[in-house]
Amino acid sequence: MSELGPVGQEMRQRLQEALKPAHLEIIDDSHRHARHKHAGAHGKAGRERGETHFRVVVVSEAFAGKPLVQRHRMVNEALGDLLQERVHALVITARTPDEAA
Repeated sequence: MSELGPVGQEMRQRLQEALKPAHLEIIDDSHRHARHKHAGAHGKAGRERGETHFRVVVVSEAFAGKPLVQRHRMVNEALGDLLQERVHALVITARTPDEAA
């Protein structure tokens, strides 16, 4: 796993605080989209470093009893303005500890 830049680190902090995950993976896939026009420098924070495409795997008891759509909303809410201003694409895997076992 590669070291996360500032955007990935901010994502980690926010998800840890909001969801208290038993397991959290954040993968920066921006390098796989380097030729896309939105992956270059656009003057928005984080994008000049290519931090635009991420995958997250979150295992949290906070997801218990919640449908997939609500779990994704919880992740999106935790990340808030990062999704509006910095992150172009996010793939979410959200499971409870029982589902991850």
